[in-house]
Amino acid sequence: MKEIVFATNNKHKLEEVRKIAHAKLKILSLSDINCNEEIEETGTTLEANALIKAKHVKDKYGYDCFADDTGLEVDSLDGLPGVYSSRYAGEACDPIDNMNKLLSVLKETKNRKARFRTVIVLILNNNEYFFEGIVNGEITLEKRGETGFGYDPVFQPVGYNKTFAELGSEIKNSISHRALAIEKLMVFLINGKIDE
Repeated sequence: MKEIVFATNNKHKLEEVRKIAHAKLKILSLSDINCNEEIEETGTTLEANALIKAKHVKDKYGYDCFADDTGLEVDSLDGLPGVYSSRYAGEACDPIDNMNKLLSVLKETKNRKARFRTVIVLILNNNEYFFEGIVNGEITLEKRGETGFGYDPVFQPVGYNKTFAELGSEIKNSISHRALAIEKLMVFLINGKIDE
């Protein structure tokens, strides 16, 4: 069975990807290949950060690899927080700080349209491939819901009257930006492209 590394140690992400891969591919994590160093994400775009992580694994460990980066992009903020989503309120912040800052910044704003965007970079046989997943929605006026992580309590996807945090993980994972990008990646890999 073909082995490929997913440049993450996030158990939730890993489990999600392994389910989608259906035992047709062996998905390894960073810890599986003894990559224990912190890979610094110094890029200014989601694409750049995902590429940094994938290239680090390919260059240092020799494995074909894919990596992802995700951002929340708000229309009225010209796409911010975007690539800075996880540290929007500052370097030592947590998700609640980030949500509070976002709600505060948008307090008087009528246009609350936003999107979650995930970019996956695959390095396979020294070629680079990019996959993207987008979910459009809007930022709510207040936090709602208990599940999920990050900005889930303030993001309401189009077609739903609940936030990601209210929908629960099963529904969220079936419609999420990451799920859409991973599905595109897996279709590409499983449909025979892996052995090119």
